[in-house]
Amino acid sequence: MSQSPHNGTPAYRRIQKAILERIDAGQLKPGDAVGSERELARLHGVSLMTARHALVVLEQDGRVERRRGAGTFVAPPKIHFNKLTSFSEQMASRGLVGYSKVLSASMVSDQAEISARLALPSDGRLWKIERLRLGADEPFALETVYLSAQDFPGLARSRLERGSLFSLLEGEYGMTLAHADEEIDATTADAKAAHLLAVAPGAALLRIRQLIFSGGGKATLYVLGLYRSDRHTLHIRRFR
Repeated sequence: MSQSPHNGTPAYRRIQKAILERIDAGQLKPGDAVGSERELARLHGVSLMTARHALVVLEQDGRVERRRGAGTFVAPPKIHFNKLTSFSEQMASRGLVGYSKVLSASMVSDQAEISARLALPSDGRLWKIERLRLGADEPFALETVYLSAQDFPGLARSRLERGSLFSLLEGEYGMTLAHADEEIDATTADAKAAHLLAVAPGAALLRIRQLIFSGGGKATLYVLGLYRSDRHTLHIRRFR
């Protein structure tokens, strides 16, 4: 690949950087064309192969979409599940502002299966928090979180709408979150999920069930998430 005459940076990375800077600055928005391989090659003084490689890598990263016979366009924002992070952190990593709309926050004691997952009595009192997660003013996910009411007293709805639940638990309750065990499958949107996520009834959704553990190994949160499949990408690295 061609090299930068300035600092040895591969030329395809210079092209990527230029495109990403325009996206992050709002000069290019989802759906906008980013230029053809020929245009990028001419603009940056590189070969067609180098320009093509830059776009392939950006596509792999989920930042652009290459449409056969049409060109390359800025992709809708997506979240990558590579690390246990809050939704706010995930959105910030993509240069977006994320926020939550709390749909309900109540105390329940009729979730025996979830209580068992959290190592609580079958009739244990749980906070049940249902939130719509949004970014760039678009719905990304519908999440329902369960956690011990005894361990987290005073978890008022108003506090949940101001910021990240992870930050709240860590900052105000001294809880360190360490890892999550996850079950992932596909499902379809019922009428409620379709309305909230702005998709058609029956649309494909990514369903993730998370059991999140504290640094001390205690099961702390159970999360059921329904995610728009066009806004999320799951990357898996396998070794042999």
